[in-house]
Amino acid sequence: MKYNVAIVGATGKVGRTFLEVLEKRNFPINNLYLYASKKSAGLKLNFKNKEFEVIELIEENIREDIDFAFFSAGGDTSLKFSPIFAKKNAIVIDNSSAFRMDPNIPLIVPEVNGEDALNNNRIIANPNCSTIQAVVALKPLHDKFKIKRIIYSTYQAVSGAGNYGVKDLNVDDENNLNKFQYLIKGNLIPQIDVFLDNGYTKEEMKMINETKKILKDNSLKITATCVRVPVENSHSESINIEFENSVTLDGILNELKNSKGLILMDDIQTNTYPMPKYISGKDEVYVGRVRIDESCTNSINIWVVADNILKGAALNAIQIAEYIIENKRR
Repeated sequence: MKYNVAIVGATGKVGRTFLEVLEKRNFPINNLYLYASKKSAGLKLNFKNKEFEVIELIEENIREDIDFAFFSAGGDTSLKFSPIFAKKNAIVIDNSSAFRMDPNIPLIVPEVNGEDALNNNRIIANPNCSTIQAVVALKPLHDKFKIKRIIYSTYQAVSGAGNYGVKDLNVDDENNLNKFQYLIKGNLIPQIDVFLDNGYTKEEMKMINETKKILKDNSLKITATCVRVPVENSHSESINIEFENSVTLDGILNELKNSKGLILMDDIQTNTYPMPKYISGKDEVYVGRVRIDESCTNSINIWVVADNILKGAALNAIQIAEYIIENKRR
């Protein structure tokens, strides 16, 4: 069976990546509809050696025959248009933060809680990029050893801030910046998104709250510091984890080795560990630098790297649709 697919925000970085991933994975598409703002309407994008014209995103242009609508056009657009697509019987998979913490909308990483995607009201939320890669690594460990506390320290690439963030990577003059308040070239910015009243940034609270929702455990103690780094693509994370149950290094490694969507890249004898330069373009989440935290009982440190535009955004959304299709067949 083939499906009618819409991409909302088709001309943006993630929107274009949706097209690449759909083609690469040979997603069963019957008709493809590309939506964007008025200024992008009329542009032509290539998919499987065929050109598709971008349609202006207005209610009268939303078709009745769409099966899946992949959104990456910002929270306000999602809040306005997702319900319209859903009312016309499309399943919306939204990449913004608009619906993530809505208790009636599932927040899905297929390897972690894919089954929750089957119980939807035609809107499904795609998590924050940095949350996605973290929970792929955390889920098997939580199931086996029961996580008590998590300390996130993230090193997030400029592509997470969109095309303008990438442009800023090589800017030398603060007056010429497109996205960031400060130069990112040769620098680290310990702020992603706006500050909240508690002193955390919105990005940090997204990681904290989304992790609890996806792992279905509000008892988890979580803190986070999110930092923008001068790397073009792929986010890296240092994660310190404290468990309720006793752990051994072999036990931890065994769980990570056998986890879906995760690749263990960890050999200190050969200086082998994941790095963003070498993980960009790959679909999986990579884990290395796995070791016991000798300062705290039943605790470990891990290093997690993934392509934030692929697994952290477009790929995860498409995998959600694939999970739904596969389970419908069953």
